[in-house]
Amino acid sequence: MEELANKLIADGVQKKVISPGKEELSTFPNGTKVKFHYRTSLCDGTVLDDSRTMGGQSKPMELILGKKFKLPVWEQVVTTMREGEIADFTCDVKHTALYPMVSLSLRNISQGKDPLEGQRHCCGVAQVHSHHSIGHHDLDKLQAHPQPLVFTLEMLQVLPPGSFQLEIWAMTDEEKLEAIPQIHEEGNALFKSGDITAAAEKYYNAIASLKSLQMKERPGDEQWIKLDLMITPLLLNYCQCKLLLGQYYEVLDHCSSIINKYEDNVKAYFKRGKAHAAVWNEEEARADFAKVITLEPSLETSVAKELRAMEERIREKQKEEKGRYKNLFNYSDKASAAATTVSFISNAAYEKCIILLNSKKKTAPLSNLCCFPLFRAEKDECPIFHL
Repeated sequence: MEELANKLIADGVQKKVISPGKEELSTFPNGTKVKFHYRTSLCDGTVLDDSRTMGGQSKPMELILGKKFKLPVWEQVVTTMREGEIADFTCDVKHTALYPMVSLSLRNISQGKDPLEGQRHCCGVAQVHSHHSIGHHDLDKLQAHPQPLVFTLEMLQVLPPGSFQLEIWAMTDEEKLEAIPQIHEEGNALFKSGDITAAAEKYYNAIASLKSLQMKERPGDEQWIKLDLMITPLLLNYCQCKLLLGQYYEVLDHCSSIINKYEDNVKAYFKRGKAHAAVWNEEEARADFAKVITLEPSLETSVAKELRAMEERIREKQKEEKGRYKNLFNYSDKASAAATTVSFISNAAYEKCIILLNSKKKTAPLSNLCCFPLFRAEKDECPIFHL
């Protein structure tokens, strides 16, 4: 162990054992799978990432040694750890320069996004020297001014080669391409069985793997287009899962990205229309459904069904809001005479009050408020106050 520690020190890594493990130290041949929790901090203690809380869930990191992970120092330090061990590793800048891009991918994965979202089509070194924002202030700052980092790792499991099934992210490019159809079918089977969350995860993993291959191609080239055509049906299936799981804004984003590339994709318009309807974007939903009929007239019946469902939901919402606000008008028998007048206002004035109430972004001074106490409307704007 002392020899390993000395080698780390010579390479710019300081190890501090917090809790020793109980198992024997593995030899860690290539192909070994390691599972560990990590916390990344600046030297002043500021935490950047924590696998126990990232994305609102606790999910350990998994590495297969010898697969050339983007942060080589992690492969180096885990080979000095026993199962159950917890240790701090303070690493020089030469080991941490690529961490902002690694962190971005890990954060994207924890949020169910494309792991390559926010990264430009260039090599890792070019990414480091790029001056564009990657969408996180702390990572932008670290990318502009690289500094040593402290990785606190807890080794959970060490699995020797051949003792586990190889996951898609650990496959070679050729293995990934061969595995995608099977993963697609597995996702479909899970969807049909009603396990929507598991199906979404299958589709997501397949998409992420194809995206990683696509990043190696020049956009618009033949191979890039071929990969994109493989990604699109998987992404549409993923969107269908997200619709059923109620994650509508993610559906809007993904379907819009498909439509931007393939303007005649009926399924993307249809799913985006359903997502717009779900979040009360009536105008946008109608536009998307109209496009569906234009592209595929045979879907007119399906579109009509979606429009009826949307209109019914809107009527129910309006009815609920109207009842809620009417109850406000009749809130107290002790209301002032001016407030009592509310019962006799015109429908137009009543509707105007509802619109005004919904649109107020700040509270007016009490001296300017409408005489009806539950309406935080200013007197000069209130249709009831001047009756």
